[in-house]
Amino acid sequence: MRLLRIVPDNTRFRIVHWRRLAYPFSAAYSVLVLVLFLTVGLNFGIDFRGGTLMEMQAKSGKPDIAQVRQTANGFGFGEVEVQEFGGAGELSMRFAVQPGGEIAQQGVVTKARETFSEAYEFRRVETVGPRVSGELVQAGTLGVVLAILGVLVYLWFRFEMQLAIGAIVGTMHDIVLTLGFFLITQLEFNLTSIAAILTIVGYSLNETVVVFDRTRELLRRYKTMPIPELLDLSVNSTLSRTAITSTTTVLALIALVFFGGSAIEGFALVMLFGVVVCTYSAMFVSTPVLLYLDVRAGRLDQSEELAEAKARV
Repeated sequence: MRLLRIVPDNTRFRIVHWRRLAYPFSAAYSVLVLVLFLTVGLNFGIDFRGGTLMEMQAKSGKPDIAQVRQTANGFGFGEVEVQEFGGAGELSMRFAVQPGGEIAQQGVVTKARETFSEAYEFRRVETVGPRVSGELVQAGTLGVVLAILGVLVYLWFRFEMQLAIGAIVGTMHDIVLTLGFFLITQLEFNLTSIAAILTIVGYSLNETVVVFDRTRELLRRYKTMPIPELLDLSVNSTLSRTAITSTTTVLALIALVFFGGSAIEGFALVMLFGVVVCTYSAMFVSTPVLLYLDVRAGRLDQSEELAEAKARV
């Protein structure tokens, strides 16, 4: 039986050559991310902003968004965000944090149920106070920072200096592009989003380590091969593995997007984008960085010379 091959053996793609397009694209995207972050900002979810979130399903027909918004604004709980989401007939209402603590927040839920329960089915109700949301912001930010620092420390000790710098550039690149996805789509940024970012960091690390392990091996084997050819060879020799890993992950995430339901849809969309970005980054961003870091002059050759000197002794 003939085996299925997504990528043929012995490919000779000039991966490093495409840095002339990849770098300007990544730079322009990063600038766009910075501009959007300073002007538009992230669409923080109830986990970080506090308040009350209700997701409802119309029992029949299409929901009248304008009527629901007008009615909810008449409750006297401040401006209410009402929007459609998910499948047909689904909408969400978001009320701001109410003065008066938990009792006031529960009053919002009670009033909404009394008003809309006849025409709508309540699928999800979440209430988060201002103190809890502030603690979640601090804990989430600290968790992301510590995780990224841990990854950077691992990369620094895992590889020689030049390879470590290339891996760090690729990892930070993937984080910035993922934040750009949240800014452009205005997808809700909540605790699930932090979990998605941390997962993407791990996936990015995995992709980079595979390619750079092969790069280090080839640097020791072909000491006279030009660096651009050697980097192309390292990517091409791992391309089949990268294609299989990315394809199977993407297929699983597509299934989650369409059949996982609204609770996991956001996570799956971010992960789907992240897998594409990490694959692109490992081949077209972090690997070509080694061209500018004079990788042959680093500790790779020094360690080889030391080993050979010990062997002669």
